Amino acid sequence: MSQQGGSPTGEDDWWGQLYDESTEDTGPAAAPDTLDDRFASVAGAMGAEAGAEGRDEGSAQRRAPWDLPPPPGGRTSTETPGTTVPESRLPPEANSPGGAADADPGRDGSPAAAVTPAGPDAVEHRPRHAADNSPPQVAEDTLPHTARHRAVAEQPVPQQAAASPTPTPAPTRTATHLDLPTLPPVSLDYVGSGPPTYDAEPTALPPADPDDLDDLVADTVLDGARYGACTLRAVSVRGDSARYRGEPRRDSLLTARFGTGEHALVLVAMATGARATPGAHRAAAEACHWIGRAVGRSHARLAEDIRAARRGDLKSGLHRLTDRSLGKLRASASEQGIDPEEYAATLRCLLLPADPECRTRVFFGVGAGGLFRLRDGDWQDIEPRVSEVTGEPVVGFGSLPAETPEGDRLTMDLGIPTPPSPYEPAPEPPREPFRFRASVARPGDTLLMCSGGLAEPLRGEPDLCRYLTTRWSGPTPPGLAAFLADTQVRVKGYADDRTAAAVWEA
Repeated sequence: MSQQGGSPTGEDDWWGQLYDESTEDTGPAAAPDTLDDRFASVAGAMGAEAGAEGRDEGSAQRRAPWDLPPPPGGRTSTETPGTTVPESRLPPEANSPGGAADADPGRDGSPAAAVTPAGPDAVEHRPRHAADNSPPQVAEDTLPHTARHRAVAEQPVPQQAAASPTPTPAPTRTATHLDLPTLPPVSLDYVGSGPPTYDAEPTALPPADPDDLDDLVADTVLDGARYGACTLRAVSVRGDSARYRGEPRRDSLLTARFGTGEHALVLVAMATGARATPGAHRAAAEACHWIGRAVGRSHARLAEDIRAARRGDLKSGLHRLTDRSLGKLRASASEQGIDPEEYAATLRCLLLPADPECRTRVFFGVGAGGLFRLRDGDWQDIEPRVSEVTGEPVVGFGSLPAETPEGDRLTMDLGIPTPPSPYEPAPEPPREPFRFRASVARPGDTLLMCSGGLAEPLRGEPDLCRYLTTRWSGPTPPGLAAFLADTQVRVKGYADDRTAAAVWEA
């Protein structure tokens, strides 16, 4: 074509010759080479081979892909539901009047052009070996290119489930039996003579005040830490009776660390409010907060006294801090207009120094509870014993007598009210005695401080002691979840709140 767009020149005739429909293609084939012709050629080659084998063996062992029996449901692998095989896909013999009925490779070796009908009533009349479930194999190098790909694509995928209805048994393994100690299951619900009265899980929630949601107490509190040579686990759980009646947990738990490094001091405080009083949980929480503030402000001196083993200084100092904290609790009751005896709480505390070289553990508190030590597989009740206070009231420590035995008046009632103490109301008769114990732990010891809800069943049910001995005598302390499960093992007749703090010595 010229650059000006005119008629093509002689040099551009090749363009028209290349795309002229009248121009014949180079190298025309003498034999027909359409898709149907190649398909028929393949069918003839395979039919001849199948006929030869049929004469020798008496049954056709190899057939063309289109002559395979249909899978369950009456369809071939290349068909979809509701469709039939188009005529262009069938061999020429299948379109003849005789069709598949005239094809018999066993007599004259003609092409095996029988097409399996697609339908539920299709029946295979050709004899076939019972164990031959695999598709026929065709040598690819004997097929034309188009038919080779068609034969590969039309081979049906064997269905494993249909061919093997009986599942193959899994190989068996021989277990190796080792003589290892068997630990009790973690999910043990109770020990003792029978099941407890109440359900194991919470039933009712405590009532809530929409204007005082901070007053709500969780059913369970769980905490833990590891400092120095000890590992701490602490938990407080609502008792079965409180869970059933929808009452708040009367026990309160506080875990706190004061200071940093080796000079840090860990405090674990637990308190129990008075039974059958509306504000018992608030009194227990206030008692823990008051003692926490007192210890936190004096933690440096306390940690130094513990490392120096100043037992006398520790006892007097902690006694003073405990009295001051409980005195503030009684003063809070007076401000609220509540009887101090109702707004009261027991208090038990444990001090753990973070210094790994110091193994002194200090316990102090007021009220009922338990302090136990698991050593060499045996439980030891190491609760400090105190003597009962007897005798006449002492001036400055109890109520003053109105007169002497001789009848002389010691004071004169002028009608002037006595000013309240900054820490508590007017002095009263001695209450619960102060308890103190400082001991040096050994590697492998487990120290347990708990409220009355766990101390009482430990003292009254030997099965519980044996269970905890097995669970807590291992080489490593239990995790938080395991510790919670262990402390929740119930005993019939004991349904109070349970609060416990255990220390494992490395």
